[in-house]
Amino acid sequence: MAVPVNKAELLSAMKDNFAKLEKELASISPKEALAAAMDGHVSGTKMSVNDLLAYLIGLGELVLKWTRIRSEGGEPDFPETGFNWNRLSPLAQKFYQDYSCLDFATGIEKLRSTHKHLVALVEESSNEALYGKSWHEKWTLERIRLSPGHIRRPRSSSGIPRG
Repeated sequence: MAVPVNKAELLSAMKDNFAKLEKELASISPKEALAAAMDGHVSGTKMSVNDLLAYLIGLGELVLKWTRIRSEGGEPDFPETGFNWNRLSPLAQKFYQDYSCLDFATGIEKLRSTHKHLVALVEESSNEALYGKSWHEKWTLERIRLSPGHIRRPRSSSGIPRG
């Protein structure tokens, strides 16, 4: 898939990729979602579909936090307080922990809600805000984390056992 180059392409890609992800998630049972069968965010580890949901929720909520802080005139800690860009594995682990209390169905609902807010953020933003100006160092807001290419399909070479 080509990287979106404007707001319309970004919205289309976000919606299309999320629909594909939801279709994949609908084919996974709650039991399957617990199996640590996919490559994890830490080298040499495995993660479950529930962990993937936690990661996607965490990243989405982080983008929403950054934009809220900026809209209030502040400057967010990037990527998050206590974490740095060249070592994101601990942040992934934090997301797994933060959302470990969510069962599979609740995780999907939370991800839908987060996605809905991210889509609204893009819809409210101009092309210039998304693509034209640096948001953090040399990166535009779209390139920081809104890019739909960051969504991994749960079953792609995952080895998730079929129920």
